[in-house]
Amino acid sequence: MTPSLNELTRSFARIGCLSFGGPAAQIALMHRTVIDEKRWVSEPDYLRALSFCMLLPGPEAMQLATWIGWRLHGVRGGLIAGGLFVLPGALVVLILSMIYAAYGTQPLVAALFTGVQAAVVAVVVEALLRVSKRALTSPGALVIAALAFAGLFLFNLPFPLIIATAGLYGFLTTARAVDLPPAPAVSVTATLKTATLWMTIWLAPLGLLIAADAGLLAELGLFFAKLAILTFGGAYAVLAWMAQDVVEVKGWLTLPQMIDGLGLAETTPGPLILVTEFVGFMAGHRGGGLLLGLAAAIVTLWMTFIPSFLFIFTGAPFVARLTTMPRLSGALAAITAAVVGVIANLSLWFALHVFFAEITVLSAGPLQLSLPEIATVKPAPVVIGLVAGWLLILRHVPLVWVLLGAALASAAVALF
Repeated sequence: MTPSLNELTRSFARIGCLSFGGPAAQIALMHRTVIDEKRWVSEPDYLRALSFCMLLPGPEAMQLATWIGWRLHGVRGGLIAGGLFVLPGALVVLILSMIYAAYGTQPLVAALFTGVQAAVVAVVVEALLRVSKRALTSPGALVIAALAFAGLFLFNLPFPLIIATAGLYGFLTTARAVDLPPAPAVSVTATLKTATLWMTIWLAPLGLLIAADAGLLAELGLFFAKLAILTFGGAYAVLAWMAQDVVEVKGWLTLPQMIDGLGLAETTPGPLILVTEFVGFMAGHRGGGLLLGLAAAIVTLWMTFIPSFLFIFTGAPFVARLTTMPRLSGALAAITAAVVGVIANLSLWFALHVFFAEITVLSAGPLQLSLPEIATVKPAPVVIGLVAGWLLILRHVPLVWVLLGAALASAAVALF
């Protein structure tokens, strides 16, 4: 049954407001709404589309929502479904970012976020365990994960190089398909027109910013355009690279602010990659106040999410064919294994900086090793982080309550 455009809009407005809990929960929510309740698409088609979205860079849940809308009402339906999946969370993150910029340095607010930072370390560890169960299904995958971790933590290799190498290895070591489904009845010309149109929609504003010598806005646009095409394996896969770049190279945020932004994004609806909006707003606010912050948030959202429409509207007609290509699946499996190492690096990097006041970096040729100064350990965050990990991983307490409890515990320590 094909719904009316109004019914599609109402359903995805509701999904967008209720899409808490990360991609697994969001995909399950869409499955329950679109298949179990509405019966708008078949289960096999839904699973093929999900497999296709997992091959793409970017937020797979938002891309799946876009595919559902496209399947039911073409490009207009895709824009409605994908847009409504992101917009409620984007609005909440923007409001929280404004509040944070205004009051985040107040002593009590800072104490609350100290607890959030400790809990975020546990959140990332929990994500590491969850992805490991899915990705490390063979000795080869374990080796890829270990090499990815070593490349990032010990040798500071570029994140894009890690992902590209893993994908190429998986592609080349997987056998080709013998039989493929027939190609869809879509002309090459039509496909190129769609790709060109959406590439222009995505990058034309960036070109205008660069031509206008827009400074920070152009720099943000370039950075997040690059990040958008490298977000394989979920938001956690690029967080370490993004955090280190925006903190240590760009100087747009401090590390505590970066971790606070992740905590805020974890508690809002929509994809976790909305943390990029927080980064953009804070960079703009720091560079020129509220108006520049708002403009920076818009630029960041555009560069982060428009590519998903490009990928879906261009590739959707080829879903059945692409998802039966073993070499693409092999590349994705290798990338997912590498993502385990990437998230392990992120976990350790966050833990070192949250639980210790001072970090020493030892260098020997290409080797760089970060070691904490044990005497500078912060007992309260360590305890809060351990309790948060126990609640999340072993007791399965909802994330929002863990973050709230961690914030209140940290405030109590600061007060008493």
